[in-house]
Amino acid sequence: MTALAVLAIGGASVPAVAQVRDLRWDHVADPVAVGVGGIAWLTSELLKSTLVPSACRWCDVDGLDLGVRNALRWQSTSAAGTASSVIAFGLAPIAAALTLGLAADHDHAFRRDIVGDVVIVGEATVLAMDLDQLTKFVVARARPFARALGPDERSHRADPDDDLSFFSGHTTATFALAAAAGTVATMRGYRWAPATWIAGGTLATATGYLRIAADKHWLTDVLTGMIVGTAVGVLVPVAFHSPRGMPAGTDAGAVSPSRAGAPVTASLSFAW
Repeated sequence: MTALAVLAIGGASVPAVAQVRDLRWDHVADPVAVGVGGIAWLTSELLKSTLVPSACRWCDVDGLDLGVRNALRWQSTSAAGTASSVIAFGLAPIAAALTLGLAADHDHAFRRDIVGDVVIVGEATVLAMDLDQLTKFVVARARPFARALGPDERSHRADPDDDLSFFSGHTTATFALAAAAGTVATMRGYRWAPATWIAGGTLATATGYLRIAADKHWLTDVLTGMIVGTAVGVLVPVAFHSPRGMPAGTDAGAVSPSRAGAPVTASLSFAW
């Protein structure tokens, strides 16, 4: 089943030329922040065997998590795991960059704004991933598949990743990416901003489902990743990159009509 989202812009209420807003960002500090955050995450991955506790700290599971796991787990968990990684680290970043680029180009702002857009989105995504990684090391929750191992098997486990279930990193990353890209597009005033939200949200939701199907995460791991990823993805752009001429943290929707142009009427139709 294929879903096609078609964005139809209502002509009467759309200005002939979009008044795209400038966002606050530093050409040095923000890229450095992305780099430092990325290095911190990579370093934690390389030192995982040292940083992760020798045994799970959160080993029990509640009935809801167990019931959802049994209902959604695929017979081929490896296929679900591969699919979730392809989406999280391949399709989702491509979709975010592509929809942002198309939205900027549609409003004749690609060459001026796309670099800043990508940097802001990257900043939010990396921060969310670092928060997730830190929480994983502190909580040390047993993954669904690892919980079934016996005491002897767990004491001699080969992979420290077995106790890094809470909360889902794939889900956190994709929801942060989707929320940040959608927030940036909305704050800019791109008329195709809804397409960015739809594409990112669809891929992020699919990733969360596949992490459960792959027996890598419990439902509560995925739901927490959704909440944290979305919160960071929205708050970082709003708090630190508000449109120029507005105080940091100001709601981008509060821009006066003279600055933002007339309201945009958009309708979404889906073909299945």
